[in-house]
Amino acid sequence: MSISVQEAAHRAASDREQVVWVDEQDRVLGSLPRSDLRERGLIGRGTFILLFNSAGQLCVHRRTLSKAVYPGYWDVTAGGMVGVDESYVQSAERELAEELGIQAATLEAHGRFLFDEPGNRLWGAVFSAVSDAPVQVQPEEVLEARFVGLEQVLADLDQRPYCPDSLQALQLYLASRQTS
Repeated sequence: MSISVQEAAHRAASDREQVVWVDEQDRVLGSLPRSDLRERGLIGRGTFILLFNSAGQLCVHRRTLSKAVYPGYWDVTAGGMVGVDESYVQSAERELAEELGIQAATLEAHGRFLFDEPGNRLWGAVFSAVSDAPVQVQPEEVLEARFVGLEQVLADLDQRPYCPDSLQALQLYLASRQTS
């Protein structure tokens, strides 16, 4: 795996970032550096934002090789860990702006889920947004992004590696759309 000096510096800063630490019921226990949370197998909070354009296409992107979790994988959501003194909604707004350059989009909540895999344990809050603003990727986190039809994304799951946590977020989103 070859990463740039800029990506390595971004990862080091990201690993030191203080994030919310919670228990199995999503009750706040405190905060820890992101890397400590991961290394100790503790649970954090994360946000998952499905970004659609007005044509109903979903923005998918490929993660940089410097990411600590799922490097180089395709992702169906923007998002990240919830910071200290930040709500799920505040984190979602911040992450959507940082990763894809989308600001002032209205977020719709679709529920929360517990994702539990070695090296990635978190309570995730799922949101969706619609925007036709130009996507401006954060180069330290995103290699490329494009909008594709949801049916194409679902057909593509067997062809490319996708982040399993964001796929669980997508399942929750789809389930919430069927009941509404």
